[in-house]
Amino acid sequence: MVGEESPRFVGRSMQRREDHRLLTGRGQFVADLTLPGMLHAVFVRSQFAHGRIRSIDVGGAAAMPGVLRVLTGAELLRIAPPVAGGQLSLPGKWRTAVQHTIHNPQQPMLAVGKVRHVGEAVAVVVAENLYQALDAAELVTVDIEPLAVVVDPEAALAPGTEIIHEEYATNLIGEFAVEKGQVAAALSGAPHRLRRRFYTHRYAGIPMECRGVIGAHDHRTDSVTIWSATQVVHSVRRAAAAFLQLPEARVRCVALDVGGGFGTKGHVYPEDLLIPFLARLVGRPVRWIEERQEHLLCSCHSRDQLHEVEVGFDSEGHVVAFRDEFLVDCGAWNPVGVAIAYNTAVHLLGPYRIANFAATARIVATNKVPNAPYRGAGRPEAAFAMERTMDLIAHALGLEPTEVRRRNMIHPKEMPCAMGLPYRDGEPIVYDSGDFPGAMDKVLQAIGGLAAFRDRQREARRLGRYLGLGVASYVEGTGVGPFESAMVRIEPTGSIYVSSGACSQGQGMETIFAQVVADTWAVDPRDVVIALGDTSLIAIGFGTIASRSTVNLSAAIYHASERLRAKVFAIAGNMMECAPADLELRHGKVGVVGVPGMEVTLAAVAQAARPGWDHRRPAGVDAGLEETFYWEPPTVTWANATHLALVDVDTASGTIAVDRYVVAHDCGVVINPMLVDGQIVGGTVQGLGGTLFEEFVYDRQGQLLTGSLMDYALPRASDSPSVELLHHESPSPLNPFGVKGVGEGGAIAPPAAIANAVCDALAAFKAEFNATPLKPEHIVRAIATGDKGSGVMRSLL
Repeated sequence: MVGEESPRFVGRSMQRREDHRLLTGRGQFVADLTLPGMLHAVFVRSQFAHGRIRSIDVGGAAAMPGVLRVLTGAELLRIAPPVAGGQLSLPGKWRTAVQHTIHNPQQPMLAVGKVRHVGEAVAVVVAENLYQALDAAELVTVDIEPLAVVVDPEAALAPGTEIIHEEYATNLIGEFAVEKGQVAAALSGAPHRLRRRFYTHRYAGIPMECRGVIGAHDHRTDSVTIWSATQVVHSVRRAAAAFLQLPEARVRCVALDVGGGFGTKGHVYPEDLLIPFLARLVGRPVRWIEERQEHLLCSCHSRDQLHEVEVGFDSEGHVVAFRDEFLVDCGAWNPVGVAIAYNTAVHLLGPYRIANFAATARIVATNKVPNAPYRGAGRPEAAFAMERTMDLIAHALGLEPTEVRRRNMIHPKEMPCAMGLPYRDGEPIVYDSGDFPGAMDKVLQAIGGLAAFRDRQREARRLGRYLGLGVASYVEGTGVGPFESAMVRIEPTGSIYVSSGACSQGQGMETIFAQVVADTWAVDPRDVVIALGDTSLIAIGFGTIASRSTVNLSAAIYHASERLRAKVFAIAGNMMECAPADLELRHGKVGVVGVPGMEVTLAAVAQAARPGWDHRRPAGVDAGLEETFYWEPPTVTWANATHLALVDVDTASGTIAVDRYVVAHDCGVVINPMLVDGQIVGGTVQGLGGTLFEEFVYDRQGQLLTGSLMDYALPRASDSPSVELLHHESPSPLNPFGVKGVGEGGAIAPPAAIANAVCDALAAFKAEFNATPLKPEHIVRAIATGDKGSGVMRSLL
């Protein structure tokens, strides 16, 4: 137990302890690391989207000064084993509960026989310096026989279309269906029905730091160290050990300071394995740092879903039945299987009570860059389809969109609320806590109420201005398993040392978990050391993806500390000749409850716990003060939010100005409000960027037309409104601290909120916007043609 007088740090807005080194230039990213004798690798990448490799001539490159090795896919197959399959396993419960078919083509380290997207690596050059490697790469001659290119997922499923992975005889490489209730009967009997197509276009995380890998081999021990800008060091180690045919104990993976990930760095890439392989092959460290153009062309993209929705509803706006059949364009490879698509399917229900629901997903291969998670990972697509549908229902009935939502929302008194579908961990979905109507009420109150806005809107329209209000509500399963690890150790100095498999990419984990540990052990956060992103520090870990680290690592810390505290109290009781049950933690010490001054420091307990002569452990207590715990969450916690956007649309130019943006967010107990605010604002700005600016555009030959930041438009500070944040706490009962995940939430709702606001602003023109991005030319075209959203825009020229 912790003494009542001990200060509490959870709930405080504390400055990030990481920031001093980062802001003073003392951070170390993978590109900052220099090793003696380090070589440089450059990849030769396909200029064709689809084709058969006739030959690759590396002779000229190999003869260049400074070149040590040029490797092709065919040669690699002769000297290395094939890559092990699937990165994301599916729980047995899920496989039993969900009707599914999954093909998982395994991407090779270097293309063999065929290329499947522009930018796919076909060879790699290793040289003494970067410029020699670049010059040599220019001399690699690749002869490719072009094949028909498939860039449209609907066309990819048509008979006679070129097959991207011939072994499956289809471009449909995954599908599943989930259903509850009697959807067909409910739709046929519904008083009102509508159908729409919704499209969420292709964009990506675009972290400040691109990917990068350095590999070094120790000949004496035949061991390898990998430095990678990754979110999942243990996954990289496991895959590298298998590829290198080494015991995991001889492979170490380290993530130094990582400049953003957002899911883009959340799985193992071929470069993570090939660079250490090359280091072992040539006997010297090898470095590869991704350039920005290479990142846009080769690192995974995201979103790119097309939804066909049919909804039935009554005259009061209650949803009777909802059916969604959607396509996911997964690109040439499918690194995470059905994870994104299934996230979409089970998040479609959102905060609503819908008895009859069905979702069918089809995952389609095309000749584009592979599709993998990016902040939200399938949830923004779900929110866009459902939240646009809610507004369309309201429009059809002449009701306020907020009122239609309120009539369908689950209420706090219904919590916990079973939703009748399995989550992707195979467990039944049960919303653990939340007040969905309360969140919507908060955002409306923040703007002075809905009626007051409608008055302003009418007056603005009289003056020729078009103001609009849009809301979007969502739920998010956070803290997914299978596990996370924590090792907690009390040092001889009395400081608390914690290591874990979690990896930070700028979230402030060293600060957040120091606050958690400080409260758990009644110490100052300055006396806590948090060590992350290094497989040598803890044997097993999972990593940081899917809004899971705060939930799962805090629980692992708690349970490891509970075990360790029993040992600390046993030793302290022996030292003070009292019962362990009479002790408490206070101010870095262990003391007798109700007896001030009768206490020993944690440092003294750590000294007493040492092995050897003169220890002060009671009989039966082992030496050392260290415990490891693997938290296996029973299922996910459910965060939620409502976003409200006020926009001003210039009908002449099509410009959309976001005047106000309000978020009421519930992530359970807030550990550090300032850092939570930063997560929500950052995610919201990324969501706005994806709605209004960012877009990967391909031509019909599979060439990426937006392959630089001159063409791929990121939001600037001047494009970003001041986001008003309202915390709406409902603690989760599923973990010791009552927390829920927050990393992805801000990015989920903006596309729907902005689209709804624009449609509200342009209601007089009867224009619908059921696809992203929303760009000025789309606004002008819709006003001129009276486009009601029947045609869905595609990122394809």
